[in-house]
Amino acid sequence: MTLTETKKAFATLGKFLSQFSEGNTIKNESVPHNDTFFDDFVNLIQLSQSHNGWFTPEQVYFATQSWAEALTEDNLDKWLSNYIINYTEPKTVGLVLAGNIPLVGFHDFLSVLITGNKTLVKASSNDQHLLPFLAKYLVTIEPKLANRIKLTEGKLENFDAVIATGSNNTARYFEYYFKDKPAIIRKNRNSAAILTGNETKDDLIALGEDIFRYFGLGCRNVSKLFVPQGYDFKEFFEAIFTYGDVIHYEKYANNYDYNKAVFLMSNFKLLDNEFMTLKEDTSYASPISSVFYEYYSDLDSLQQKLEAENEQLQCIVSNGLIENSIPFGQTQKPALWDYADNVDTISFLLEI
Repeated sequence: MTLTETKKAFATLGKFLSQFSEGNTIKNESVPHNDTFFDDFVNLIQLSQSHNGWFTPEQVYFATQSWAEALTEDNLDKWLSNYIINYTEPKTVGLVLAGNIPLVGFHDFLSVLITGNKTLVKASSNDQHLLPFLAKYLVTIEPKLANRIKLTEGKLENFDAVIATGSNNTARYFEYYFKDKPAIIRKNRNSAAILTGNETKDDLIALGEDIFRYFGLGCRNVSKLFVPQGYDFKEFFEAIFTYGDVIHYEKYANNYDYNKAVFLMSNFKLLDNEFMTLKEDTSYASPISSVFYEYYSDLDSLQQKLEAENEQLQCIVSNGLIENSIPFGQTQKPALWDYADNVDTISFLLEI
């Protein structure tokens, strides 16, 4: 099998996924194997919430569209243009996937296959259905992929390298268990936004997308705000009122009520808009329905702090205030070349 054939298969998958969006799912007769897969994928999206209560159709459609936009021939070519990829000695790469947001491990799955290697996938119990379905579609498009995709429910065995994602606690287990193999071990990370008080209402509404998409469960979700001394949160609250309907989702509402009660019983001072709380805190990892904030005195000192604590951070959002920050509203739309933890997965795979 060649790199060209693998890219073509994933580009075709992108076309398949492009048919599915909330309120506008339209069957494209030119997409291969729609008769077999289209209706089943519609049903899977609708059933996803029964498999994982956080995987509402809205969130799964968003993930689907994000991957449809990423998996184009142009994007695949641009992504891989800086690498020399040979399919001469395929290795088996174990993937231990997270399940916090829909298809969160798909980039690792794609990276292994696009580099000519074999996947040995252990899916999270929270996301056991979406990726296997897409893998089945890929094999139908390109049967040569069949011997390069294996899914397992047991422990990983007979692999050459591993990419494992989990919490800080599980990462310690991964580091011990996989100590004799080349590995990428991912731990907890969070994302932060820097505000100055000069943001427009549109900026702040877009920031709400970074906060509330996937109910805030992703490492790319903003869970911490850095604001200047004396910052007035009035405009921030007015802008994110756009997302107030989130409180009507029972699982989110239960977290809001619980976490707010815990904070209040601990006599913490809170800012509250009836669907989200703001708490002054130096930590990055805030609970669901809450965002932490911290004051800064000047941007130079803040940048030094962020550089010192970069291993806790996945993304930083701002209006270009610091190098490599992401524009408001874009955290959950990473490009193929935006690597988790800034670790180049393709280079790792080419070196094993």
